[in-house]
Amino acid sequence: MPSQVHEVLIEMFRGRPSLAAELLNGPLHDTLPAYDEAHLASADLTDVAPTEYRADAVVTLTRGKEKVLSIVVEVQRQVDPRKLRSWPAYVATLYARLGCPVTLLVVCPLQSVADWAAKPILFSLPPSAIHPVAFGPAQTPVITDLETAQRLPELTLLSAMAHAGRHDPIPLFKAMQSALAVIESDRAVLYYEFALTMLPAAARTLLEELMTATDYPYKSEFGRPYFAAGKAEGEAHSLLTVLSARGIEVSDEARAKITACTDLQQLEQWIQRAVVAERIKDLGGSLAE
Repeated sequence: MPSQVHEVLIEMFRGRPSLAAELLNGPLHDTLPAYDEAHLASADLTDVAPTEYRADAVVTLTRGKEKVLSIVVEVQRQVDPRKLRSWPAYVATLYARLGCPVTLLVVCPLQSVADWAAKPILFSLPPSAIHPVAFGPAQTPVITDLETAQRLPELTLLSAMAHAGRHDPIPLFKAMQSALAVIESDRAVLYYEFALTMLPAAARTLLEELMTATDYPYKSEFGRPYFAAGKAEGEAHSLLTVLSARGIEVSDEARAKITACTDLQQLEQWIQRAVVAERIKDLGGSLAE
């Protein structure tokens, strides 16, 4: 059964087929054909009835009405020798179907798997080979430029996940914020949560803190909940500080209500009342219960 990591990575290509060309632009910079559009094509590569072949995704690049390149996209999380037999079948079947050049792109979260997948696959005598283009952390560019991040949002997300444990993560995460701001909110939330599952613990904590920082100018639907959560947390802390300074006893139940509150208007009202209150019930609202 495909893992969540596998499915989210494939969803990136389904949501943005041009990502396949963006990844290939590095290793195939001199030979990647000019194209106008990238289309998601059928991933069913079955040619003979007894054996079913299905790639993770297939992307076709077109220029005008002409197909200039088809890309078989495979997400590979571990070494699997069986793929060395199925991958040539994918390429040959797609070439027979479309009649245009075909490239095999293997996306690997682990560099050791990318190194394995990058080896030529020999399949005839005299030797003929399929040359996969393997894309692992070492092949992922470091993206910190905000303009580039907004132009290549999925690649920016991959950049942050690949390099946050090796480089200064702050510029990477700021680029990631900029990238998420231009993606529809549902997909941005999916990508953000995916990044949290993939990052090392220290980098994950830093990203969470950055996403809830009150001084970041969130403008997207995705960012507003995190901005609101960070501001609410700050207001709750301010309220508890005022109550402590005035010597007002705060029960565990009241403290839990305050820290769980995300209504900024309510928190601000409580802070104003705390300046003159003599007991926690004087703040009103649910704290008066």
